[in-house]
Amino acid sequence: MLIRLLRAHLGPYTRPITIVVGLQLVATIAILYLPTLNADIIDHGVITGDTDYILRTGGIMLGIATVQILCSGAAVYVGARIAMALGRDLRAALFDQVQSFSIREVGRFGAPSLITRATNDVQQVQMLALMSFTLMVSAPIMCLGGIALALHQDATLSTLLIVIVPLLGAMIIAIVSRMQPLGRAMQERLDVVNRILREQLSGLRVIRAFVRDDYEQRRFGVANAELTDVALRFGRLMALMFPLVLTVVNVASVAVLWFGAHRIDAGQMQIGALTAFLSYLMQILMSVMMATFMFIMIPRAEVCAERIGEVLATESTLLPPVNPVRSLDRHGELELVDVGFGYPGAQASVLRGISIRARPGQVTAIIGGTGSGKTTLIGLIPRLADATQGAILVDGVDVRELDPALLAATVGLVPQKPYLFSGTIATNLRYGNPAATDADLWHALEIAQAKEFVEAMPEGLDTVIAQGGTNVSGGQRQRLAIARVLVCRPEIYLFDDSFSALDYATDAHLRAALARETGAATVVIVAQRVATIREADQIIVLDGGEVVGTGTHHQLMAGNTTYREIVLSQLTEEEAA
Repeated sequence: MLIRLLRAHLGPYTRPITIVVGLQLVATIAILYLPTLNADIIDHGVITGDTDYILRTGGIMLGIATVQILCSGAAVYVGARIAMALGRDLRAALFDQVQSFSIREVGRFGAPSLITRATNDVQQVQMLALMSFTLMVSAPIMCLGGIALALHQDATLSTLLIVIVPLLGAMIIAIVSRMQPLGRAMQERLDVVNRILREQLSGLRVIRAFVRDDYEQRRFGVANAELTDVALRFGRLMALMFPLVLTVVNVASVAVLWFGAHRIDAGQMQIGALTAFLSYLMQILMSVMMATFMFIMIPRAEVCAERIGEVLATESTLLPPVNPVRSLDRHGELELVDVGFGYPGAQASVLRGISIRARPGQVTAIIGGTGSGKTTLIGLIPRLADATQGAILVDGVDVRELDPALLAATVGLVPQKPYLFSGTIATNLRYGNPAATDADLWHALEIAQAKEFVEAMPEGLDTVIAQGGTNVSGGQRQRLAIARVLVCRPEIYLFDDSFSALDYATDAHLRAALARETGAATVVIVAQRVATIREADQIIVLDGGEVVGTGTHHQLMAGNTTYREIVLSQLTEEEAA
């Protein structure tokens, strides 16, 4: 998977990669040539006392060393840029893929895992690419070149390489084969740590309210200890590799000096040749050490590449239309025809046989007990997920055939949990309509009953909003989310329990202002509070994922047991009447 991922995303950088390989080739050849020149200086300059030869050859060595330094520096620079570009492209590809996911795919992976894959996993692959361009390219060239030149210096002494190089290779393979499963386990435990940390940060108030600090510390401690345990086992293998390699290198050096000294004493080898051979042996073993460093990174990078590839290979269930409809009559009529929805592998569907018709100028309310499928149903209209049965029509066109941009402009959703992005109030309100003027924003805030508290803020529309809107209250978040949709001015408004954090007076004023503003639009309200929906033109009652009643408040009070139970749980008989 790692090779496929790199091949796919490094394709656009073929030319820079070729330049890196060329630079590394020149630099490695320069490094390999220096010991030969050094041997010539010893044999033909130092021993014979030829100072001119020493100076001439030394000057050549200085020039070659300069070329090597320049080529190596340029190769590292270009290689680093390619590796950073690879990381950028992988993060962009993951982001685009996740943006195309429906709630099914996001739920399958989980937010903590997706974050880890887009950050830590990409970083591991990026680091491997960087090390490949700086070390891995030169390592095989240096190893093969060193062997060839060592043979050229003394073929008999080179038989030591037959023992040394395979021994190193066997050691590295044995250790790396044990590191790969540990690399996978490390990434999986990192997901768990991220998940628990996100839960604790998001649920900090709940933890404090129930005084569960000790329990959460223990829970995090267990996950952290498991990650630490795997990381230590991985680190021990990594730490074991370098001493073993260095032991082999030092033993090999001693063996070369021992046997080389005997050959010099027998007149079968010159001192310069032994010096050069020893240098080539060190270069060969250094190249093996560089490859060893790469092999340490490969197991974890391979696991990370598989995790990245798993996300990229997952097809979204929200398939874009082949021939999208790019224009509508803009009446805003919404119709659900025998709609059903179920999760893959689930024994029963969440929704079954839902048929609703909502017309412009009318308010359609949806009410039901907890778990009746209200939020799931409302999420099917803007295609947060696709219905598994039936069709959802906007102005007679199936939403699956609409251009996504057109659907977003036609349908405005205020979700059950309003989310504000880090930025300012103005940037949040302009999220769906960047061209909106300040006057448009203030008008939307006035309708949403948010103008008063925004005006009271020192910086007004430029007031900074923290991520998630955590620096404003729940009711203020809801009103700002409503204002954000009003700025877009869609044809269909969907309010998914969007008034739950408001007091009754604000709720009443907001609904009255909305009625004037959205009088010609189609409005669908999901609510638990009966007072919010009792004046709706039609009320849909859901129970167990099915429609069990349709009508006005008075009609349902008279003839629908489920609705009557919901109402009387909140109001008295006189208030309900």
